[in-house]
Amino acid sequence: MLGAFANAFRTPELRNKLLFVLMIVTLFRLGSQVPSPGVDVANVQECLAGLESSGLYGLINMFSGGALLQLSIFALGIMPYITASIILQLLVVVIPRLERLKEEGQAGQAKITQYTRYLTLGLAVLQATGIVALARSGDLIQGCAAPLLHNDSIGLFLTLVITMTAGTAVIMWFGELITDRGIGNGMSILIFTQVVATFPGSLWDIQQRKSWWIFAVVLVIGLILIAGVIFIEQAQRRIPVQYARRMVGRKMFGGNSTYIPLKVNQAGIIPVIFASSLLYLPAMAIQFNQSSNNAVVSFLKKYFEGGDHPLYMATFFAMIIFFTYFYVSITFNPKEVADNMKKYGGFIPGIRAGKSTEEYLSYVLSRITFPGALYLGLISLVPLIAFVLIGANQNFPFGGTSILIMVGVALDTVKQIESQLQQRNYEGFLR
Repeated sequence: MLGAFANAFRTPELRNKLLFVLMIVTLFRLGSQVPSPGVDVANVQECLAGLESSGLYGLINMFSGGALLQLSIFALGIMPYITASIILQLLVVVIPRLERLKEEGQAGQAKITQYTRYLTLGLAVLQATGIVALARSGDLIQGCAAPLLHNDSIGLFLTLVITMTAGTAVIMWFGELITDRGIGNGMSILIFTQVVATFPGSLWDIQQRKSWWIFAVVLVIGLILIAGVIFIEQAQRRIPVQYARRMVGRKMFGGNSTYIPLKVNQAGIIPVIFASSLLYLPAMAIQFNQSSNNAVVSFLKKYFEGGDHPLYMATFFAMIIFFTYFYVSITFNPKEVADNMKKYGGFIPGIRAGKSTEEYLSYVLSRITFPGALYLGLISLVPLIAFVLIGANQNFPFGGTSILIMVGVALDTVKQIESQLQQRNYEGFLR
């Protein structure tokens, strides 16, 4: 990995792209530290200093690099865009017009991207309204009695909502700039930046609260987890595909062989985000209904508020398994793949083209999805188990969501750098 970056900096074109990405990331992190107008920075910092954990907005705060609880101009981070992208991916399956747009290729994808932007801004307005309302009422940072805003006027409320929504629009622009003029996927790199931003602080917090011995154990466990995540993320089942020879005019086409790569973790991090988002709903219900006489609220507070109860962990694990199968089923269509193979004269050796190929792909996909789902579930339980064993906060540095993002984005970026380096080497050889 380090060798790839070193070689990239020796190449002028790639060096300029990497420096451009570094500049955008720097601006992004600066914006995450700039407070929104009307925020009492001194009170916010005082409340954050005594904060133990924030279960309600822990996921969003991680994706904002800690900017959410600081009420900065980039407080919402990349979360509205992630949510909008997931919603659009699901709607493509159920809405025929969106499915037709997807089939149109680049032009249709550009239209879907435009819809994603509009939905992102709509979600940003909703999230900003909720966060500012919690800040006004004093419920944003648990256990904090000091006012987070200078006043409770409607004018300041609207100003904060507009500022945070505009910040989300700027973040989207940054991501598209990186994709167009830099290296890698812009949104993924911004997510990676925000997650890594909280990593050193969370790691050092364990040393401060516990001891050097616990700190060393956590580092060793973290390295083992990273090695395991890299191994699983790279693992794939390659299904061989043979294309028959065919004559088109006077030319012979086909006759070559390739393969269909089915990753063990075909769903990526999406099932974890789905499950985490849904399990924050009980905490939100508790936050807005503190009545001790309500049986439902009492049940939720007992089993789902802290995140350390076995019932919470079992529910979280089961939801990840379910969403993994659900997401894989809507993103990989065995019937469509089988039809495309038959259309272009492709077949799997030993498997009849058409219905038999579809059934074979469905069988392999279901078998390979099971270990992938177990892997996601077990990795995601790491921060919950750590919370029980060593008393770490919910943003445990080697937690499932954060480690999946860091390793996945890093691997993808390095692959793209190596691909461009190989392309330049071939061009130099041809010259």
